[in-house]
Amino acid sequence: MTAPPRPATAHVIADDAEALAVAAELAAEFRTGAAERDAARRLPHAELARLSASGLLAVTVPRSHGGAQVRTGTLAEVVRLLASGDASLAQIPQSHFVYLSVLRRQGTAEQQAFFFGEVLAGRRLGNAQSEAGTRHVQDIRTRLAPATDGSYVLSGVKHYATGALFADWIPVLARGRDDELHVAYVPKEAPGVRVVDDWDGMGQRTTASGTVHLVDVAVPADRVVPHHLTFRGPQLHGAVAQLLHAAIDAGIAAGALAEAVGFVRTKSRPWFESGLDSAAEDPLLIQRFGELAVRVRAAESLLATAARTVDDAGRALTDDSAAEASVAVAAAKVVAAQAAVETGSALFEVAGTRAALDGLNLHRHWRDARTHTLHDPVRWKVQHIGRYVLNGTRPPRHGLL
Repeated sequence: MTAPPRPATAHVIADDAEALAVAAELAAEFRTGAAERDAARRLPHAELARLSASGLLAVTVPRSHGGAQVRTGTLAEVVRLLASGDASLAQIPQSHFVYLSVLRRQGTAEQQAFFFGEVLAGRRLGNAQSEAGTRHVQDIRTRLAPATDGSYVLSGVKHYATGALFADWIPVLARGRDDELHVAYVPKEAPGVRVVDDWDGMGQRTTASGTVHLVDVAVPADRVVPHHLTFRGPQLHGAVAQLLHAAIDAGIAAGALAEAVGFVRTKSRPWFESGLDSAAEDPLLIQRFGELAVRVRAAESLLATAARTVDDAGRALTDDSAAEASVAVAAAKVVAAQAAVETGSALFEVAGTRAALDGLNLHRHWRDARTHTLHDPVRWKVQHIGRYVLNGTRPPRHGLL
């Protein structure tokens, strides 16, 4: 399927209330067809065009530049709602919002004016940050070499590049001559850029999180942002990025629970020993649904609490307030990840054998949860929470916490 043209203009959302209403409407719309898209691995070009035109991708643009500048809690809820309808679709703009945040913190006035204008017009940012075969996730080897005319030349290979295939601009994480981290904002169609749709994960199948090849890509100086400065002082970059991942997990959990409820109410047969006419009246199933609902509600509550903590920290950013935000987000991510995996699996436990039919594709919820929660290990988040609570050790400054 070929991608529809990008909108020259998009609707501009006015405030938090409108953002939430639009997200709820689109989540319901995207839920229809999500199972088929996943089964056929049909990439959501039309759905992303709809998302762009809706204005949701511009809700974090500052009011001073014409955007809604919604609260962090609103942004998290927008992503959670979208993920409850289609987890793959919700993951695609995660990096879009993260790299808009980079511009808000480190971009020049001219860079902000240009890219915020692009986003308000419906353009999308992708992602080219992770690399394969390196020592660890922070071992970035893509290089941004200075050219004689003051511009740069970008070379490297990026993997797990969610959103790049659908992007107008691809933010590329690279090291400069000083080995410091920079972000180069590169047009997807620039000479030397090649995006390969080779993602074959068992879950999140339609994110197209493939490979980006960069060969001697010319980058003007005004398209480069000094990302390393983000981590020189207290920062919320990692907290916001991780909050959106937690929102995706919470959305997966909510979507799986809703699917289980619908299935048991309409399709499941009661177990013969219960003596009941309806599976939904079985007290053992009622107990299990209650347990799952507690898990999902806990994830949603911690997500909302973490978002408020991020906003509070942003109003008076210090090492202490940044640490509180990172810890709150880490707690939300741990619980949301656990809820997503457990609910995606328990769907079959409560729905019964028929739910395992491959044609129903109910296993996409578990596959999405199990795949997305591998993004970064929650065991390390638990470690940082424990160190903070027991010894007052602030979490480290990096983009994954």
